[in-house]
Amino acid sequence: MKKMRIMLVVAMFAMVSAVSAQTSLGIKGGVNMSNFYGDELDDQNVKIGFHIGLAADYEFAYNSAIQTGLFFTTKGAKYSESIGDEASVDATVNPMYLQLPVHYAYKLDVTPGTRIVFHAGPYVAYGIGGKAKLSGSLGDYEGAAEWDVFGDNGFLKNFDAGLGLGVGAEFGPLLLDLGWDMGLVNIADSDNGDIKNQNAYLSVGYKF
Repeated sequence: MKKMRIMLVVAMFAMVSAVSAQTSLGIKGGVNMSNFYGDELDDQNVKIGFHIGLAADYEFAYNSAIQTGLFFTTKGAKYSESIGDEASVDATVNPMYLQLPVHYAYKLDVTPGTRIVFHAGPYVAYGIGGKAKLSGSLGDYEGAAEWDVFGDNGFLKNFDAGLGLGVGAEFGPLLLDLGWDMGLVNIADSDNGDIKNQNAYLSVGYKF
């Protein structure tokens, strides 16, 4: 009988916790500023891209939440090099991913309906497409080439994972977020050295 009472108390506590926890969905999107880091990756320019997707916020305690979602995001890098006045080479690598972050978020009340949000945690991503483009000139000659970044003819692995952190704000249902993701997995095929993703982003969103 005592064990039965303990089980009932535990079950009631779990039910109350589930009801009291606030789960919300929303949409988020914005601008990416990405490049690669790793061995011999010099002369990089920031590549501008974008992200968009569905966000979920599970507020399990006062001012504490787990933030996750599923996002379509572009990463990659741009390179340019000139050899004297006669030759130049420009390259753009534009991988596209589906990305799932799982961040712990601490929410600091500022005014009623307005909170500053600090968040950090891991992410996993899977490459679903994208192209690499190469163009160059030598004297009067100009040429260009394009190929897939993933797949049999690609030079990047599909799987990526890393850590992210950011700071944002909630203005009622409106969301603003500034963050940075650092890849920890070498995404280059075995014959292409060491390449990792890094990406800064600015997001706006709406919470339902």
